[in-house]
Amino acid sequence: MDRLKIAIVADYAEEGWASMDLVAEMLATRLTRVHQDVIDATLIRPRFVRPLTQFGSLGRSKLAFNAERALNRYFLYPLWIRRQRGNFTLFHIVDHSYSHLTNHLPADRTIITCHDIDAFRAILAPSRGPRAAISRAIASPILRGFRRAAMVTCVSRATRDAIVEHGLRAPLTTVVIANGVDSLMSPDPDTASDTAAESILGRCNTEASEIVHVGSTEPRKRIEVLLQVFAGVARKFPKARLIRVGGGLMPEHWRVADALGIKDRIVIMPFLERRVLASVYRRAAAVLLPSDAEGFALPLLEAMACGRPVVASDLPVLREVGGDLAIYRAVDDVTSWIQAVCSLLEGREDREQVSARTAWAGRFSWDTHCASTVELYRAVAEMATGKKAAISVQGLAPSTE
Repeated sequence: MDRLKIAIVADYAEEGWASMDLVAEMLATRLTRVHQDVIDATLIRPRFVRPLTQFGSLGRSKLAFNAERALNRYFLYPLWIRRQRGNFTLFHIVDHSYSHLTNHLPADRTIITCHDIDAFRAILAPSRGPRAAISRAIASPILRGFRRAAMVTCVSRATRDAIVEHGLRAPLTTVVIANGVDSLMSPDPDTASDTAAESILGRCNTEASEIVHVGSTEPRKRIEVLLQVFAGVARKFPKARLIRVGGGLMPEHWRVADALGIKDRIVIMPFLERRVLASVYRRAAAVLLPSDAEGFALPLLEAMACGRPVVASDLPVLREVGGDLAIYRAVDDVTSWIQAVCSLLEGREDREQVSARTAWAGRFSWDTHCASTVELYRAVAEMATGKKAAISVQGLAPSTE
């Protein structure tokens, strides 16, 4: 087969979805470096248009940005992608919430990566009211495009199971290709990045334990649980700090923090350059993930790759990603979370556990991810020409046995 020209269809960078940007970047980079003999990969996205910026502070408001985001996502991107149809063998949409683009592409030559089923909730669990109607109107073309694509890759078995259970795709048109973990995530010191982290957080103090949370403030992340858990830990360890990576908290979260008396114990950091993020993980006494829903939970794997202990919600997907090496608690059992974190802070560093965590995380590599994706590209390209191709539904995910 000739060298395949692959379009890695990325999110608008201006939207700030760090995990989606990472997947697109890793795919494009690793395909180019390792598989250039069979794959010609190009990361594509149109320019983000900002027509409202001319209106001063109004144009820089959140409302204006959301309006611009809708214009770009649902009108300008489709117009632009239509002009790319003849330039590539296959199109790989790396974020399922952009699945509506499939409606403007040759469906038999389009692949979508699905991270979770949140984009379809408005249709799967419909509610009433004007906002619900708008949400359904947005979700409808996304779901239509999702169903049209030749194949959907799922970042976890749990995500694939949810897709099949809700009838979003036929089982044989979905495969599991787990995310990888960046090789920069390591327990080994890195002088430059460790110094950068220190310039923000100060010197690492063994008496001032750092509890780390990485991610957005979406409702499913259960930030209120995070704050309640940290407040309980802080009562026993009064010098502990909560390091929140991923931007500021919402006003309602600050109100909770203020009521709990921990407002001045929280350090807010933006999404960080990967090397610096690894340094923040390495400093952590514990990394917490109290989400009530996830598609993969990359921070869990990144923390383990850096050798750090993780306490996570007891969800099938988190057990799939973290295996037996993370600590799991029911998301609403705050007392149990507090006990688990305090036990970690009271215990001694176990070098065998550190090695076991890093070894487990090593099963999830971007090289493996890309090699499996190349297999899928070949199969879809053959099917697009009318040939039969066998695709393994579960065999592309790292073994957890």
